[in-house]
Amino acid sequence: MSTVPKIGFVSLGCPKALVDSERILTQLRAEGYAIVPTYDSADVVVVNTCGFIDAAVEESLEAIGEALAENGKVVVTGCLGARAGLIREKFPQVLSISGPQDYQSVLDAVHAQKPPQHDPFMDLVPPAGLKLTPRHYAYLKISEGCNHRCSFCIIPSLRGDLVSRPIDQVLVEAEKLAKSGVRELLVISQDTSAYGVDLKYAPREWRGQLRQTRFQDLAQALGELGIWVRMHYVYPYPHVDKVLPLMAEGKILPYLDIPFQHSNPRILKRMKRPASGEKNIERIRAWRAICPELTLRSTFIVGFPGETEREFEELLDFLDEAQLDRVGAFAYSPVDGAAANALPDPVPEEVRQQRLQRFMEKQAAISAARLQHKVGSVQRVLLDEVGASVAIGRSSADAPEIDGKVTIALGRKGRGRKAAITRADASVLQPGDFVEVRIVDADEHDLHGVLAA
Repeated sequence: MSTVPKIGFVSLGCPKALVDSERILTQLRAEGYAIVPTYDSADVVVVNTCGFIDAAVEESLEAIGEALAENGKVVVTGCLGARAGLIREKFPQVLSISGPQDYQSVLDAVHAQKPPQHDPFMDLVPPAGLKLTPRHYAYLKISEGCNHRCSFCIIPSLRGDLVSRPIDQVLVEAEKLAKSGVRELLVISQDTSAYGVDLKYAPREWRGQLRQTRFQDLAQALGELGIWVRMHYVYPYPHVDKVLPLMAEGKILPYLDIPFQHSNPRILKRMKRPASGEKNIERIRAWRAICPELTLRSTFIVGFPGETEREFEELLDFLDEAQLDRVGAFAYSPVDGAAANALPDPVPEEVRQQRLQRFMEKQAAISAARLQHKVGSVQRVLLDEVGASVAIGRSSADAPEIDGKVTIALGRKGRGRKAAITRADASVLQPGDFVEVRIVDADEHDLHGVLAA
């Protein structure tokens, strides 16, 4: 081990950045590098940065500074790497700076400091590569970049225009993950429903059949793997309707993560969003008619420049009508380089925070009511953690880290009944197992239950 080159790695940002980190780590490990957990044991430290909002920029700069102080040999990549001047000005001693998905530049920088010493007979890598997620779920990134120019967002300037991966490459990766024990795939990109438009939906062969590089074809094919498939970052384009029957049939999870951002058409126009809010309620109703079990998650921005009190109250009315299951919200804050910074009529900070509080209080009540409807039902749950008397998992309505959880008491099967599961029996359960859970209680975000008889 003393002669093996050793790499430390710091991964920041969103799941898309996490996938970038996994790909870099997989290649480094395949080339014979050891991945180590401490600065002082590393020959080189790679920092994969985030640069989406000011807080993320600050976190990334702090991580670079810490790595330099603790180790001294630092390679920087990721979204903040697209602003190389900022990094060079603050940290002129970094070895290399590259932008997002520029894997080769990272590898070249590492090679320059510590050439690989790979022994293919000793340093084998799992077929699915090295993962930073638990073994039973994984993110599947299907494209890079975005063709939209939302006024509050700088992602296109960091990651460029949409570049879709050919569908056969995506499906081969997904199949490897499934064979390696992954029970849940989380499909991610900047605009999942635009997948393949840049490739003109080019057909590619997988499992002896031509599949178009297209959102609905991808969903259909992933549904053949026999594992959970969860769709994230889906814009509400009309063709999304074609995927709802797959959800109703149980081919993929009845779950859509759709970033509505607002409901008022004027505000959406100021945001330069690709879909207006006028037909979203109609679309939600149509989706639920096809798949009543559908879970809808979304994100919103309150206090966007020019948002009036009346327009904000329209957004609250939208929440009442839409009855979304999972919602995240942000009070608008300027992002360096975003076009929205130049918009007139900024909303005062105090008003923005008040609106955020009112928004979240409204959604908390909706979420609590929707979860109460699940009390008494039996839910299929994927276990994430298993203790002696309690397990924690997620239902089809819960994406890891951003949604709720299902807490399962292992000492009994139902109310008023003698304990049917001993601690020894409970120890048989493992993270990644599917179990049937009877829901006995709920709060604003989480469900609580027991193993079903």
